[in-house]
Amino acid sequence: MVSYKFSEHAYDMLRERNIQESWVKSAMEHPDKKETMPDGAVHYVKRIKEFGDRYLRIVVNPNVEPKKIVTLFFD
Repeated sequence: MVSYKFSEHAYDMLRERNIQESWVKSAMEHPDKKETMPDGAVHYVKRIKEFGDRYLRIVVNPNVEPKKIVTLFFD
């Protein structure tokens, strides 16, 4: 299990964008794709069938413990 916490901004986006925490958990634990960006942030990407087959992208700061979800959105 991946240990993580939401930034205040990410938690606001979770509510504002109607993103279910179960989708976040699924994307963090079983991403379709995981990308490390030049700035060190890690993007977890997962297709969410229940949301019109759109891709959920979760931007994470991996340099803190637990990992911090910076923001999240649908591509």
